[in-house]
Amino acid sequence: MLPHPPFWLVVVAFICALGPLVFFHELGHYLVARWFKIPAESFSVGFGREILGWTDGQGTRWKVAWLPLGGYVKFVGDMSPASDPSELSHLPPEMRDKAFQARPVWQRFLVVLAGPAFNFILAIAIFTAFFAVAGMPRTDNLVVSVQTGSVADKAGIKPGDRIISISGRDTPSFEDISNYVIMRPAEAATMVVERQKQRIGIPLTIGAAEERDRFGQSFRVGRLGILGDARTYAKLRPVELVPAAVDYTVKITRSMMEGLWQIISGRRSVDDLGGPIKIAQIAGQQATLGALPFIQLLALFSINLGFINLLPVPLLDGGHLFFYTIEAIRRRPLSTRAVEWAFRGGLAVILALVLFTTINDLGSLGLWDRLQRLIG
Repeated sequence: MLPHPPFWLVVVAFICALGPLVFFHELGHYLVARWFKIPAESFSVGFGREILGWTDGQGTRWKVAWLPLGGYVKFVGDMSPASDPSELSHLPPEMRDKAFQARPVWQRFLVVLAGPAFNFILAIAIFTAFFAVAGMPRTDNLVVSVQTGSVADKAGIKPGDRIISISGRDTPSFEDISNYVIMRPAEAATMVVERQKQRIGIPLTIGAAEERDRFGQSFRVGRLGILGDARTYAKLRPVELVPAAVDYTVKITRSMMEGLWQIISGRRSVDDLGGPIKIAQIAGQQATLGALPFIQLLALFSINLGFINLLPVPLLDGGHLFFYTIEAIRRRPLSTRAVEWAFRGGLAVILALVLFTTINDLGSLGLWDRLQRLIG
Protein backbone atom coordinates (compact mmCIF):
# COMPACT_ATOMS: atom_id res chain seq x y z
CA MET A 1 0.00 0.00 0.00
CA LEU A 2 1.35 3.40 -0.99
CA PRO A 3 1.64 6.17 1.63
CA HIS A 4 -0.80 9.06 1.45
CA PRO A 5 0.62 12.18 -0.23
CA PRO A 6 1.67 15.11 1.98
CA PHE A 7 -0.88 17.86 2.58
CA TRP A 8 1.01 20.45 0.54
CA LEU A 9 1.01 18.16 -2.51
CA VAL A 10 -2.73 17.57 -2.15
CA VAL A 11 -3.35 21.33 -2.13
CA VAL A 12 -1.05 22.01 -5.09
CA ALA A 13 -2.47 19.09 -7.10
CA PHE A 14 -6.04 20.22 -6.37
CA ILE A 15 -5.32 23.74 -7.62
CA CYS A 16 -3.42 22.44 -10.66
CA ALA A 17 -6.29 20.08 -11.50
CA LEU A 18 -9.31 22.29 -10.89
CA GLY A 19 -7.86 25.63 -12.03
CA PRO A 20 -7.24 24.71 -15.70
CA LEU A 21 -10.57 22.86 -15.93
CA VAL A 22 -12.51 25.83 -14.58
CA PHE A 23 -10.58 28.19 -16.86
CA PHE A 24 -11.35 26.06 -19.92
CA HIS A 25 -15.02 25.77 -18.92
CA GLU A 26 -15.44 29.52 -18.52
CA LEU A 27 -13.39 30.12 -21.67
CA GLY A 28 -16.09 28.23 -23.58
CA HIS A 29 -18.74 30.64 -22.31
CA TYR A 30 -16.51 33.62 -23.02
CA LEU A 31 -15.45 32.73 -26.58
CA VAL A 32 -18.96 31.93 -27.80
CA ALA A 33 -20.24 35.13 -26.20
CA ARG A 34 -17.50 37.10 -27.96
CA TRP A 35 -18.51 35.40 -31.19
CA PHE A 36 -21.98 36.89 -30.69
CA LYS A 37 -20.38 40.23 -29.66
CA ILE A 38 -21.64 39.99 -26.08
CA PRO A 39 -19.20 41.98 -23.91
CA ALA A 40 -17.91 40.54 -20.62
CA GLU A 41 -17.21 42.62 -17.52
CA SER A 42 -15.08 40.04 -15.73
CA PHE A 43 -13.59 36.56 -16.11
CA SER A 44 -12.71 34.95 -12.79
CA VAL A 45 -11.03 31.68 -11.88
CA GLY A 46 -12.02 31.14 -8.27
CA PHE A 47 -14.41 33.02 -6.00
CA GLY A 48 -13.97 35.78 -3.45
CA ARG A 49 -11.24 38.39 -3.17
CA GLU A 50 -9.01 38.94 -6.21
CA ILE A 51 -5.41 37.80 -5.80
CA LEU A 52 -4.15 39.03 -9.15
CA GLY A 53 -5.69 40.29 -12.35
CA TRP A 54 -5.55 42.59 -15.34
CA THR A 55 -7.96 44.40 -17.67
CA ASP A 56 -7.74 43.73 -21.41
CA GLY A 57 -8.41 46.12 -24.27
CA GLN A 58 -12.08 45.08 -24.43
CA GLY A 59 -12.65 46.15 -20.83
CA THR A 60 -12.85 42.63 -19.41
CA ARG A 61 -11.25 42.15 -16.00
CA TRP A 62 -9.35 38.84 -15.93
CA LYS A 63 -8.64 37.70 -12.39
CA VAL A 64 -7.67 34.86 -10.09
CA ALA A 65 -9.53 34.74 -6.77
CA TRP A 66 -8.47 33.14 -3.50
CA LEU A 67 -11.11 30.35 -3.29
CA PRO A 68 -10.33 27.83 -6.09
CA LEU A 69 -13.70 26.05 -6.11
CA GLY A 70 -15.06 27.31 -9.41
CA GLY A 71 -15.22 30.41 -11.54
CA TYR A 72 -17.49 32.61 -13.61
CA VAL A 73 -17.80 35.01 -16.52
CA LYS A 74 -19.93 38.07 -15.81
CA PHE A 75 -21.43 39.55 -18.95
CA VAL A 76 -22.53 43.16 -19.28
CA GLY A 77 -25.82 43.66 -17.42
CA ASP A 78 -25.70 40.23 -15.81
CA MET A 79 -26.48 41.19 -12.20
CA SER A 80 -27.89 37.90 -10.87
CA PRO A 81 -27.38 34.16 -11.48
CA ALA A 82 -30.84 33.97 -13.05
CA SER A 83 -29.93 36.50 -15.79
CA ASP A 84 -33.21 38.33 -15.26
CA PRO A 85 -34.23 40.41 -18.34
CA SER A 86 -35.72 43.08 -16.03
CA GLU A 87 -32.16 44.00 -15.08
CA LEU A 88 -31.75 45.66 -18.49
CA SER A 89 -33.48 48.77 -17.17
CA HIS A 90 -30.43 49.47 -14.98
CA LEU A 91 -28.11 49.68 -17.99
CA PRO A 92 -27.30 52.76 -20.07
CA PRO A 93 -29.42 52.79 -23.26
CA GLU A 94 -26.37 52.26 -25.50
CA MET A 95 -25.47 49.01 -23.68
CA ARG A 96 -28.89 47.35 -23.53
CA ASP A 97 -28.74 45.75 -26.98
CA LYS A 98 -25.32 44.26 -26.19
CA ALA A 99 -26.37 42.68 -22.88
CA PHE A 100 -26.61 38.93 -22.50
CA GLN A 101 -30.27 39.04 -21.40
CA ALA A 102 -31.29 40.96 -24.53
CA ARG A 103 -29.98 38.32 -26.92
CA PRO A 104 -32.21 35.73 -28.66
CA VAL A 105 -32.77 32.59 -26.64
CA TRP A 106 -30.76 30.46 -29.08
CA GLN A 107 -27.67 32.65 -28.56
CA ARG A 108 -28.00 32.47 -24.76
CA PHE A 109 -28.46 28.71 -25.04
CA LEU A 110 -25.25 28.28 -27.06
CA VAL A 111 -23.23 30.55 -24.75
CA VAL A 112 -24.26 28.50 -21.71
CA LEU A 113 -23.83 25.16 -23.50
CA ALA A 114 -20.30 26.10 -24.56
CA GLY A 115 -18.92 25.75 -21.01
CA PRO A 116 -19.68 22.03 -20.54
CA ALA A 117 -18.93 21.42 -24.23
CA PHE A 118 -15.41 22.80 -23.80
CA ASN A 119 -14.83 20.41 -20.88
CA PHE A 120 -15.70 17.47 -23.11
CA ILE A 121 -13.52 18.90 -25.89
CA LEU A 122 -10.59 19.17 -23.45
CA ALA A 123 -11.02 15.53 -22.40
CA ILE A 124 -11.14 14.44 -26.04
CA ALA A 125 -7.97 16.42 -26.75
CA ILE A 126 -6.16 14.78 -23.80
CA PHE A 127 -7.21 11.28 -24.87
CA THR A 128 -6.27 12.03 -28.48
CA ALA A 129 -2.77 13.06 -27.39
CA PHE A 130 -2.47 10.00 -25.15
CA PHE A 131 -3.53 7.62 -27.92
CA ALA A 132 -1.12 9.31 -30.33
CA VAL A 133 1.82 8.87 -27.94
CA ALA A 134 1.09 5.61 -26.12
CA GLY A 135 -1.52 3.95 -28.32
CA MET A 136 -5.11 2.88 -27.71
CA PRO A 137 -5.43 0.45 -24.77
CA ARG A 138 -7.06 -2.76 -25.96
CA THR A 139 -7.68 -6.21 -24.48
CA ASP A 140 -9.48 -8.96 -26.35
CA ASN A 141 -12.87 -10.07 -24.98
CA LEU A 142 -11.59 -13.64 -24.73
CA VAL A 143 -11.75 -15.39 -21.34
CA VAL A 144 -8.27 -16.76 -20.62
CA SER A 145 -8.94 -18.26 -17.18
CA VAL A 146 -11.83 -18.69 -14.72
CA GLN A 147 -11.34 -18.60 -10.97
CA THR A 148 -12.53 -21.77 -9.27
CA GLY A 149 -15.71 -21.21 -7.26
CA SER A 150 -16.31 -17.75 -8.71
CA VAL A 151 -19.57 -16.43 -10.13
CA ALA A 152 -18.33 -17.14 -13.66
CA ASP A 153 -17.30 -20.69 -12.72
CA LYS A 154 -20.70 -21.46 -11.16
CA ALA A 155 -22.50 -19.97 -14.18
CA GLY A 156 -20.61 -22.25 -16.57
CA ILE A 157 -18.28 -19.77 -18.27
CA LYS A 158 -15.19 -21.53 -19.57
CA PRO A 159 -11.70 -20.50 -20.71
CA GLY A 160 -11.79 -19.82 -24.42
CA ASP A 161 -15.27 -18.27 -24.30
CA ARG A 162 -15.61 -14.90 -25.96
CA ILE A 163 -17.98 -12.55 -24.13
CA ILE A 164 -20.05 -10.83 -26.82
CA SER A 165 -22.44 -8.84 -24.66
CA ILE A 166 -23.79 -8.37 -21.13
CA SER A 167 -27.49 -7.59 -20.71
CA GLY A 168 -27.66 -6.26 -24.27
CA ARG A 169 -24.50 -4.12 -23.95
CA ASP A 170 -21.89 -5.06 -26.56
CA THR A 171 -18.49 -5.90 -25.05
CA PRO A 172 -15.92 -5.90 -27.87
CA SER A 173 -13.03 -5.57 -25.40
CA PHE A 174 -12.22 -6.80 -21.92
CA GLU A 175 -12.27 -3.17 -20.76
CA ASP A 176 -15.94 -3.02 -21.77
CA ILE A 177 -16.64 -6.16 -19.75
CA SER A 178 -14.78 -4.82 -16.72
CA ASN A 179 -16.40 -1.37 -16.87
CA TYR A 180 -19.87 -2.91 -16.98
CA VAL A 181 -19.30 -5.43 -14.20
CA ILE A 182 -17.46 -3.14 -11.77
CA MET A 183 -20.41 -0.72 -11.69
CA ARG A 184 -23.00 -3.43 -10.93
CA PRO A 185 -22.14 -5.48 -7.85
CA ALA A 186 -24.83 -8.06 -6.93
CA GLU A 187 -26.96 -7.27 -10.02
CA ALA A 188 -28.58 -9.90 -12.24
CA ALA A 189 -27.31 -10.02 -15.82
CA THR A 190 -27.39 -12.17 -18.94
CA MET A 191 -24.13 -12.79 -20.77
CA VAL A 192 -23.90 -13.88 -24.36
CA VAL A 193 -20.73 -15.88 -24.97
CA GLU A 194 -19.35 -17.35 -28.16
CA ARG A 195 -18.13 -20.94 -27.71
CA GLN A 196 -16.97 -23.05 -30.65
CA LYS A 197 -18.71 -20.64 -33.06
CA GLN A 198 -22.02 -20.92 -31.20
CA ARG A 199 -23.59 -18.18 -29.11
CA ILE A 200 -24.96 -19.09 -25.69
CA GLY A 201 -26.97 -16.98 -23.25
CA ILE A 202 -25.84 -17.40 -19.63
CA PRO A 203 -27.87 -15.83 -16.78
CA LEU A 204 -25.94 -14.96 -13.62
CA THR A 205 -25.74 -12.56 -10.68
CA ILE A 206 -22.62 -10.44 -10.66
CA GLY A 207 -20.54 -10.95 -7.53
CA ALA A 208 -19.74 -8.18 -5.06
CA ALA A 209 -16.41 -7.55 -3.39
CA GLU A 210 -14.80 -4.93 -1.15
CA GLU A 211 -11.48 -3.92 -2.65
CA ARG A 212 -8.79 -1.45 -1.66
CA ASP A 213 -6.77 0.69 -4.00
CA ARG A 214 -3.04 1.27 -3.68
CA PHE A 215 -3.70 4.08 -1.17
CA GLY A 216 -5.83 1.89 1.13
CA GLN A 217 -9.26 3.27 0.19
CA SER A 218 -12.03 0.67 0.00
CA PHE A 219 -14.66 0.34 -2.74
CA ARG A 220 -17.56 -2.05 -3.36
CA VAL A 221 -17.25 -3.39 -6.88
CA GLY A 222 -18.71 -6.09 -9.09
CA ARG A 223 -16.69 -9.20 -9.85
CA LEU A 224 -17.06 -12.24 -12.16
CA GLY A 225 -13.85 -14.11 -11.44
CA ILE A 226 -12.42 -14.18 -14.97
CA LEU A 227 -9.13 -13.04 -16.46
CA GLY A 228 -8.47 -11.77 -19.94
CA ASP A 229 -5.40 -11.56 -22.07
CA ALA A 230 -2.61 -9.03 -21.52
CA ARG A 231 -3.43 -5.44 -22.39
CA THR A 232 -1.87 -4.08 -25.55
CA TYR A 233 -1.59 -0.53 -26.86
CA ALA A 234 -2.59 -0.40 -30.51
CA LYS A 235 -1.09 2.31 -32.68
CA LEU A 236 -3.85 4.21 -34.44
CA ARG A 237 -3.74 6.01 -37.75
CA PRO A 238 -4.01 9.82 -37.45
CA VAL A 239 -7.55 9.76 -38.83
CA GLU A 240 -8.57 7.26 -36.11
CA LEU A 241 -7.29 9.23 -33.12
CA VAL A 242 -10.12 11.72 -32.63
CA PRO A 243 -12.98 9.22 -33.25
CA ALA A 244 -11.34 6.82 -30.76
CA ALA A 245 -11.01 9.62 -28.19
CA VAL A 246 -14.64 10.65 -28.72
CA ASP A 247 -15.79 7.05 -28.27
CA TYR A 248 -13.70 6.73 -25.10
CA THR A 249 -15.17 9.95 -23.72
CA VAL A 250 -18.73 8.80 -24.52
CA LYS A 251 -18.16 5.52 -22.66
CA ILE A 252 -16.86 7.33 -19.57
CA THR A 253 -19.79 9.76 -19.64
CA ARG A 254 -22.24 6.87 -19.93
CA SER A 255 -20.63 5.21 -16.90
CA MET A 256 -21.05 8.45 -14.94
CA MET A 257 -24.72 8.63 -15.91
CA GLU A 258 -25.26 5.03 -14.89
CA GLY A 259 -23.47 5.57 -11.57
CA LEU A 260 -25.61 8.63 -10.78
CA TRP A 261 -28.79 6.74 -11.66
CA GLN A 262 -27.73 3.85 -9.41
CA ILE A 263 -27.35 6.28 -6.51
CA ILE A 264 -30.71 7.95 -7.23
CA SER A 265 -32.46 4.58 -7.55
CA GLY A 266 -30.88 3.26 -4.36
CA ARG A 267 -28.79 0.51 -5.97
CA ARG A 268 -25.56 2.22 -4.96
CA SER A 269 -24.77 3.80 -1.62
CA VAL A 270 -24.76 7.58 -1.30
CA ASP A 271 -21.45 7.10 0.51
CA ASP A 272 -19.91 6.87 -2.96
CA LEU A 273 -20.57 10.58 -3.50
CA GLY A 274 -17.49 12.72 -3.06
CA GLY A 275 -16.91 16.44 -2.83
CA PRO A 276 -14.01 18.93 -2.98
CA ILE A 277 -12.00 17.15 -0.28
CA LYS A 278 -12.25 13.84 -2.14
CA ILE A 279 -11.27 15.51 -5.40
CA ALA A 280 -8.24 17.05 -3.73
CA GLN A 281 -7.29 13.71 -2.18
CA ILE A 282 -7.51 11.86 -5.50
CA ALA A 283 -5.59 14.62 -7.31
CA GLY A 284 -2.80 14.43 -4.74
CA GLN A 285 -2.64 10.64 -4.97
CA GLN A 286 -2.44 10.66 -8.77
CA ALA A 287 0.22 13.38 -8.67
CA THR A 288 2.47 11.03 -6.69
CA LEU A 289 2.21 8.47 -9.51
CA GLY A 290 3.63 10.80 -12.15
CA ALA A 291 2.63 13.29 -14.82
CA LEU A 292 0.85 10.84 -17.13
CA PRO A 293 -1.64 9.47 -14.54
CA PHE A 294 -2.29 13.03 -13.37
CA ILE A 295 -3.04 14.23 -16.92
CA GLN A 296 -5.37 11.25 -17.44
CA LEU A 297 -7.11 12.23 -14.23
CA LEU A 298 -7.56 15.76 -15.61
CA ALA A 299 -9.47 14.26 -18.53
CA LEU A 300 -11.76 12.35 -16.14
CA PHE A 301 -12.31 15.44 -13.99
CA SER A 302 -13.05 17.49 -17.10
CA ILE A 303 -15.72 15.00 -18.22
CA ASN A 304 -17.13 15.02 -14.69
CA LEU A 305 -17.27 18.83 -14.61
CA GLY A 306 -18.98 18.99 -17.99
CA PHE A 307 -21.47 16.26 -17.06
CA ILE A 308 -22.40 17.75 -13.68
CA ASN A 309 -22.93 21.18 -15.22
CA LEU A 310 -25.42 19.71 -17.69
CA LEU A 311 -27.69 18.44 -14.92
CA PRO A 312 -30.98 20.41 -14.95
CA VAL A 313 -30.36 22.05 -11.57
CA PRO A 314 -30.90 25.83 -11.26
CA LEU A 315 -27.61 27.72 -10.82
CA LEU A 316 -25.82 25.09 -12.94
CA ASP A 317 -25.54 25.47 -16.71
CA GLY A 318 -28.08 22.68 -17.15
CA GLY A 319 -30.64 24.68 -15.18
CA HIS A 320 -30.19 27.67 -17.49
CA LEU A 321 -30.48 25.42 -20.53
CA PHE A 322 -33.69 23.93 -19.10
CA PHE A 323 -35.26 27.37 -18.68
CA TYR A 324 -34.11 28.49 -22.13
CA THR A 325 -35.73 25.39 -23.63
CA ILE A 326 -39.01 26.25 -21.88
CA GLU A 327 -38.70 29.83 -23.10
CA ALA A 328 -38.16 28.64 -26.68
CA ILE A 329 -41.24 26.40 -26.50
CA ARG A 330 -43.47 29.00 -24.81
CA ARG A 331 -42.09 31.85 -26.94
CA ARG A 332 -41.68 33.85 -23.74
CA PRO A 333 -39.59 33.47 -20.58
CA LEU A 334 -40.91 32.25 -17.26
CA SER A 335 -41.98 34.90 -14.77
CA THR A 336 -39.26 36.58 -12.76
CA ARG A 337 -40.80 35.24 -9.53
CA ALA A 338 -40.82 31.64 -10.79
CA VAL A 339 -37.17 31.85 -11.90
CA GLU A 340 -36.11 33.43 -8.60
CA TRP A 341 -37.75 30.68 -6.55
CA ALA A 342 -36.25 28.01 -8.80
CA PHE A 343 -32.77 29.43 -8.33
CA ARG A 344 -33.23 29.69 -4.58
CA GLY A 345 -34.21 26.02 -4.56
CA GLY A 346 -31.21 25.18 -6.72
CA LEU A 347 -28.90 27.04 -4.35
CA ALA A 348 -30.37 25.10 -1.40
CA VAL A 349 -29.85 21.78 -3.22
CA ILE A 350 -26.23 22.60 -4.11
CA LEU A 351 -25.37 23.78 -0.59
CA ALA A 352 -26.97 20.66 0.90
CA LEU A 353 -25.03 18.47 -1.55
CA VAL A 354 -21.74 20.22 -0.74
CA LEU A 355 -22.40 19.76 2.99
CA PHE A 356 -23.33 16.10 2.54
CA THR A 357 -20.33 15.26 0.35
CA THR A 358 -17.99 17.09 2.73
CA ILE A 359 -19.30 14.96 5.60
CA ASN A 360 -18.77 11.88 3.40
CA ASP A 361 -15.24 13.00 2.53
CA LEU A 362 -14.32 13.56 6.17
CA GLY A 363 -15.71 10.12 6.99
CA SER A 364 -13.60 8.51 4.25
CA LEU A 365 -10.55 10.13 5.86
CA GLY A 366 -11.44 8.42 9.16
CA LEU A 367 -12.29 11.61 11.06
CA TRP A 368 -15.57 10.33 12.52
CA ASP A 369 -13.98 7.05 13.64
CA ARG A 370 -11.23 8.97 15.43
CA LEU A 371 -13.75 11.23 17.15
CA GLN A 372 -15.81 8.23 18.21
CA ARG A 373 -12.76 6.58 19.75
CA LEU A 374 -11.88 9.80 21.59
CA ILE A 375 -15.41 10.17 22.95
CA GLY A 376 -15.66 6.46 23.80
